[in-house]
Amino acid sequence: MMTKYNIIEKKHKDAVYTSLVSPRIIEDLKRGILDWIVGKKKYRDKNFSAQQLADLLHTNSRYISAVVNMHFHMNYTSFVNKYRVEEAMSMLTDPKKRKMNISDISKAVGFANRQSFYSAFYRINGCTPRDYRTRYFSAHPGAGETSRQAALKRRKAAREAAHQEKLAAMAEARLHPKKRGRPKKNSTPDGSTPRKTRKGRTPKDKK
Repeated sequence: MMTKYNIIEKKHKDAVYTSLVSPRIIEDLKRGILDWIVGKKKYRDKNFSAQQLADLLHTNSRYISAVVNMHFHMNYTSFVNKYRVEEAMSMLTDPKKRKMNISDISKAVGFANRQSFYSAFYRINGCTPRDYRTRYFSAHPGAGETSRQAALKRRKAAREAAHQEKLAAMAEARLHPKKRGRPKKNSTPDGSTPRKTRKGRTPKDKK
């Protein structure tokens, strides 16, 4: 268990504020939360708080937390971190970003520090961001290739296949050699010409 990443999530009580608001308003708040956090990607802003979101939706942060809890079954921080981690996973497996520092990825998706990034990432994936990237590219060795590299590899494979086919044909020819030309007239079963006598007759002719 990775206690150093503080992955133990705090337990939270079910919010009671939603009982004071009509279902229509709750649904509107849900759509507004998704629009700002996911649609406008405000999760990338590490300073974007529940209170700021509440101000944009003309409500208070308690209702924001209550709606997130009721519809997404997690607290507001976990809800935001979920989308941060999902984008981080995409970046970690992007061949174009393979050399990008993990700390820079953490900042790009909205985490304030390495500790909170590793904690949230481990809670969702059960491994660190570094291990996640390593496992992905080990399982997909060709993922980081450029189109030129892929084309060169295909041509090399084609040449190797042609070479192997040629070797197979040569081996087949040695096992089953083909006789050249037609056997001569009056030839023996093995294809050789019978020995002639002095008068030009074969031993067969004497009989």
